[in-house]
Amino acid sequence: YKISWGLLGKLAHVFAYKQLLTESGAVVKRPGDSVKLSCKVSGLSLSYLHWIRQPPERGLQWIGRIGSGTDATFSESLKGQFSITKDSSTNALYLEVKSLKPEDTAVYYCAKDP
Repeated sequence: YKISWGLLGKLAHVFAYKQLLTESGAVVKRPGDSVKLSCKVSGLSLSYLHWIRQPPERGLQWIGRIGSGTDATFSESLKGQFSITKDSSTNALYLEVKSLKPEDTAVYYCAKDP
């Protein structure tokens, strides 16, 4: 499976405010593998951050978000397959995808509430 990144996080904010979300690079995994994706957050709080994906030739699909604490909320259809965590010491947001399936092939984005 190829999991790659786009610029949604970067385009979602005005550069004049020096707010930036930087995603990790593309990875290729086998069926059943797990993968942990990262999003480095600069100039923003680690609150109300979202993960979104776009499968090939399909629209955007909301995966879930993490609020001001450690509790994450997920799309009903994707619940149980993903975990969202954050690390305040490194200003990073993470998405772990467990037991990859063919339908998990997508571009994954991190985004921030306005």
